[in-house]
Amino acid sequence: MLHPVLLVDDEKHVRLAAGQTLDLAGYAVQTCAEASEALSQIHEDWPGVIITDINMPKMDGLELMRRVQTIDPDLPVILITGQGDISMAVQAIRDGAYDFIEKPFASDLLLDVVKRALEKRTLTLENRQLRWELEAQSAPGPRILGKSVKMQQLRRLLASVADTSADLLLMAETGCGKDLIARFIHEHSARQEKNFVAINCGAVPEALIESELFGHEAGAFTDARSRRIGKLEHANGGTLFLDEIESMPMSLQIKLLRVLEERQIERLGSNQIIPLDLRVIAASKAELRELCEAGQFREDLYYRLNVLRVEIPPLRERKEDIPLLFQHFALVASVQYGREVLPLSAERMHRLMLHDWPGNVRELRNLAERYVLLGESCTFDFDNRPITQTNTSPMGLHEQVEHFEKTLIQTELARHGGSIKDTLDSLGLARKTLYDKMRKYDLDKKDFK
Repeated sequence: MLHPVLLVDDEKHVRLAAGQTLDLAGYAVQTCAEASEALSQIHEDWPGVIITDINMPKMDGLELMRRVQTIDPDLPVILITGQGDISMAVQAIRDGAYDFIEKPFASDLLLDVVKRALEKRTLTLENRQLRWELEAQSAPGPRILGKSVKMQQLRRLLASVADTSADLLLMAETGCGKDLIARFIHEHSARQEKNFVAINCGAVPEALIESELFGHEAGAFTDARSRRIGKLEHANGGTLFLDEIESMPMSLQIKLLRVLEERQIERLGSNQIIPLDLRVIAASKAELRELCEAGQFREDLYYRLNVLRVEIPPLRERKEDIPLLFQHFALVASVQYGREVLPLSAERMHRLMLHDWPGNVRELRNLAERYVLLGESCTFDFDNRPITQTNTSPMGLHEQVEHFEKTLIQTELARHGGSIKDTLDSLGLARKTLYDKMRKYDLDKKDFK
C-alpha cells in the first residue's frame, strides 16, 4: 500500500517540486494550495502525514496544525519554514508539530523526515488497533473474531454506537451472526445488567406473536388462564432483539411502531399502561426498503428502525478471517465433544478459502464441528456444490501464488499452535523469511495459540 502524504503550500513551484520528489519515492502524494482542502481529506485513522508551509493566506500552517490536532493529536505535521519562521517553528514543535524543514531544502532531507514521520504514524495506528482489540477481547460477553478490514470497521462502528440509547437495524445474510452482534451490543452498553430478550419473528405463529410481545391478562382470550409477561415488558431496562423483523405480520407492525414512539404498552385484556425503557435491535436478511416498495413492510416502521444501520459483511467478503474462525470453532467443538483437533492440511484449507460460503459463518462452524467429530473422513465437498469464486475478480498467477502461500503459512501456524520454531521446521524457511511473510500477510502467531 502506498503511504499517503498531503503537501500544503500556496506556492505552485514548491508543490510541483516537492510533490514530484515524493511521488518518485513511491508515496501517494496529494497537493493542496489551501489548508482547508487538506482538512477535508483527513480523519482519525488516516494513515499518512501532512507537510505544510507556515505562511499561507486564509489559514496558515500553524492554524492547520491546531485543527489537525483536534481530529487526531497523534497525526504527524511537518512544517515548511522560511528564515523568519524558525522561532515559530520551534515553538510549534513544543506544541506538537513533528518536525520542520527550512527553505530551501534538499530532497534527501524531505524524504528522510517524511520516512520517519510515516514510521511513527504506522506504529501509532498499530498500537491503537492492538489496544482496541485487547479491550474488546478481554471484555465480558461474546467476541467478534476477525482481522479483515471489514471486521475492523464493524468493530469500530459497534464501539461508537453500543452505549447509545438509539434503536438499531442489523442487516445481514443468513448465518452471519446477527444474534451474536446484538448480544455484543447489549453486553457493551449500560444495559448489560438488565435482560437481553430475543424473539424470532419468523418462528412464532402469527396468532401467538402479539401475546409473545405484549403479554396478556388472565381471561384475555381462550386458554389464557393466568397473567403472562410479554417479551417487551420482560426486556424493560434492557435490550429487545427482534430477529427476522421482515416476517412480522403487517397488523402487528403498526403496534410495534406505536411502542417505539410512545415507549409504553398495554397487556392484552388490560387497560393499564406500562412505561418501557428498552432498546430495540431489529435484524433482517431482506432489504426492507424493497419490501416497503412492494407493500410488504410498513414504510413508517422502516424509517423508525433505520436510525442506526449496521451491515454485517458476509464471509465471502472477508475470506482472510476463515483460518482464524475455523480454528476457533474447531477448538470449541473439541472441548464440547472431548475430541482432539487433527491438523488441517494445506489442500483442505485452500478449499475452504475458495468456497463461497452461502451459509456464511454458521456453515463454517458446522463444518468445523463435523471435522472434529469425523476427522479425516469428513468430506469437504460442500454438499457437492461447485467451488466458485463469484463476487470476486479473477486472480492472476501472482495473486494465486500469494493466496496459496498465505493459506499454507496460516495452516502450519494453526497446526503448531502458533509456534514459530515448529512452523519454520515444517515449511523449511529461515526465521527472517517467515517473519517477513507473516508481516506481509498480517499474520500474528498469538491468533493461532
